[in-house]
Amino acid sequence: MGERKIGHIEGITPGAEFHRRVQVKRNNLHSDTVRGISKLADDDGSHIADAIVLHGGYQDDHDDWDTIRYTGASSDKDKYKVKGEPRLRRSQSWDYVDNAALKRSYERGHPVRVIRGYNGDSRYSPIDCYRYDGLYLVTAIRTAVAQSPAPDGTPIKICQFDLKRLPEDRQDPTALEGQIADLLDQRDEVPEEGTEPEGDPDEPVEEAGVVEEPAQQEKFPETRLTRVQRLIRDNAVIRNVKRLHDGECQVCGLRLLGPNGKPYSEGAHIRPLGKPHRGPDVEPNVLCLCPNCHVGLDIGAFVIDDDWSIVVRAGAFGVNVRPKLKRRPKHKVHLDYVRYHREWWLSR
Repeated sequence: MGERKIGHIEGITPGAEFHRRVQVKRNNLHSDTVRGISKLADDDGSHIADAIVLHGGYQDDHDDWDTIRYTGASSDKDKYKVKGEPRLRRSQSWDYVDNAALKRSYERGHPVRVIRGYNGDSRYSPIDCYRYDGLYLVTAIRTAVAQSPAPDGTPIKICQFDLKRLPEDRQDPTALEGQIADLLDQRDEVPEEGTEPEGDPDEPVEEAGVVEEPAQQEKFPETRLTRVQRLIRDNAVIRNVKRLHDGECQVCGLRLLGPNGKPYSEGAHIRPLGKPHRGPDVEPNVLCLCPNCHVGLDIGAFVIDDDWSIVVRAGAFGVNVRPKLKRRPKHKVHLDYVRYHREWWLSR
């Protein structure tokens, strides 16, 4: 485990999950078990922010995965709750140590680690734990007026921060994934023997995880290079989903067992991770599927309606598909991703 510092902590990659805040602190991702903004000393001794936690924050917060609007901090005496939601008694100050630290990170261009908790936005929250979701940069700060006034009706001014997620190549991929990505890039740079590239080779056609290279000028019988662009990564997010379903496919009910008696299943992203979809690697965007249904999802052979009905569009599955997607109370699949997948394929 690496020491606490600005940026990534050595040995911990985005997607790592921790049962409670105390584990987050022990792994040097955050300095505190309660506060939202984590602080440490910069080279000149002044406090800067190295991490924030999103976990049921203020009503003025907004999480859109790639971008975040984050409300600053206040002392405990300045806070109260209405139906479990935090509110403020008085305006926030840029001089408050936590806000000053995050403001200083903005001014100095330091990246900030983002940890999401289970009480955050339902589109991105992990299942009953905390998840490290990578590095973000504070892109803007402002003084804003909160949606809710003080108890006496006076307006509340808040310290507001905009954050943007750094590109994937700065999110510290694992060594294995980096090697695979390098090999794929090298292979794509070498044209197939007997063919001449036609058009822009960097403009592949992408559909829900399947990449089809552009048509090529043929000298021999027609060939086409097709690549499924998804790494089956058993990261913490996927392990969490597979554990909750005990390896049972949510679409067809198949539960494959290996010779050791352990179930085999795959974590399938509903809204794919890569371009042009840019889906997030989070539990509400992942299904536990057998290999056949995983491919079926990726090629649009079935889609899912808002009432969770499974609509088969093509293909033969070999087993009967459930009338509705099987769900579990703790695994809250979000309709935003289901709608995106359905609309993507129905528009083609």
